[in-house]
Amino acid sequence: MFCTKCGKQIPDSTKFCPFCGADCSMEKSMANQASQMLNRAEQELGSAFNEVKQSFTGNSNQGYNNMNGGNNMDQQYNNGYNQAPYGGGERLKDDRGLVSYILLTIVTCGIYSYYFIYKMAHDVNIACEGDGQSTSGLVAFILLSMVTCGIYAWFWYYNLGNRLASNGPRYGLMIQENGTTVLLWLIFGSFLCGIGSFVAMHILIKNSNMICNAYNRTHGYM
Repeated sequence: MFCTKCGKQIPDSTKFCPFCGADCSMEKSMANQASQMLNRAEQELGSAFNEVKQSFTGNSNQGYNNMNGGNNMDQQYNNGYNQAPYGGGERLKDDRGLVSYILLTIVTCGIYSYYFIYKMAHDVNIACEGDGQSTSGLVAFILLSMVTCGIYAWFWYYNLGNRLASNGPRYGLMIQENGTTVLLWLIFGSFLCGIGSFVAMHILIKNSNMICNAYNRTHGYM
């Protein structure tokens, strides 16, 4: 194993690093990991709250300045997609997290989950503009899910997973999990106390973050 302080390799059973004296015991390692998880959850929640606040106050991400003087908003994609960015160009949210999604959904009695879907569809439609597809918005998601007794929701997740995977090469990304992976977790995961739905959402969040981050870098919104 490696010392968490100095980074040097030490025997697995070592309790104190012989190089820097840092505590390398299992208890200390678990405490550090727990602390990192709590810090990451706190950051996710703060980011999610800011996103909701900006949406209600009208202070959208369009206020971000382009690093290249704003000219990138008018540039075409260099990978065969010749359409301008959907929505006029804006910085997309690329730091969504599963922890904040779960906690805020519980706190808001499910309301945040619908807002989450609305914003994710919005960002994906911008980042994947020009691929000949369109991710349905919140109204269609709710109405069609009600009509089909929830089946359309799975179909929506399936299509979103496929769209993210197919647009990966567009930004130089190799996304292995597609809509089939998401759907399998939703179906078979439902027999595992509902854990599969969280795994499926984690996959969609991770891949959408990758796509949105690549979009932001391509257009100078970092």
